[in-house]
Amino acid sequence: MTSSLYWQTEGEGSDLVLIHGWGMNGAVWQPTVEKLRSQYRVHSVDLSGYGHSAELGSADFDEMVKQVLTQAPAKAAWLGWSLGGLIATQAALTAPDRVSQLITVASSPRFSAEKGWRGIKPVVLSQFTEQLKDDFTLTVERFMALQAMGSPNAKQDIKQVKRAVFSRPSPNQAALATGLEILADIDLRERLSQLTMPVCRMYGRLDGLVPIKVAQDMDTLLPNSSKVVFEQASHAPFISHSDEFIAELRYFLQQQ
Repeated sequence: MTSSLYWQTEGEGSDLVLIHGWGMNGAVWQPTVEKLRSQYRVHSVDLSGYGHSAELGSADFDEMVKQVLTQAPAKAAWLGWSLGGLIATQAALTAPDRVSQLITVASSPRFSAEKGWRGIKPVVLSQFTEQLKDDFTLTVERFMALQAMGSPNAKQDIKQVKRAVFSRPSPNQAALATGLEILADIDLRERLSQLTMPVCRMYGRLDGLVPIKVAQDMDTLLPNSSKVVFEQASHAPFISHSDEFIAELRYFLQQQ
């Protein structure tokens, strides 16, 4: 039996599931939830090993997807940020009848760089893995700084993310290590053509973790999807450019 993840549900309307990224938790979505709850029933989850689900410990990629699908609404739009985008995409591939619309934010079907594909250099992921063994709190903070790099509001963005993340229990160290393995190893590119629901991809042009070149390559892999690029945003456009992000999200959700 799947252990219960921590969920926070607010608002009335059609269901929308929000999935956070590596090292984070559902609290990062609170400002977003507050702007959406008048129109949508918004469900934000703490993935296994994170936030209020920290005590559940580490889960591999397939188990994480299974846990969220087991406890999510019967049918909803799914929005995943960064690592959460991988989970939302896999959920859409696994149970297309459950995912009415798919939105990925600053995400990639293949995070690790390789020949012909931009992404995070494998050595960077290896360094984070090694640093985790010494000081996982500092490692998460460094990752937050990396996410905001390039944003005109970098200091403010980092402060907001820190405040949210540290408002809940610290992530499980094993879960953090597993998350880095997922970012290094998972590759969903060949399966993207199987997606049947409307898809919207959102990017920050200044993102150092998911380079804008990925957005261009994805035009070929998912030609029928929508693409939104926030010109002055980095890895967390829903924080740095909240109003623009909400406007684009609402537009996509209401078009379908």
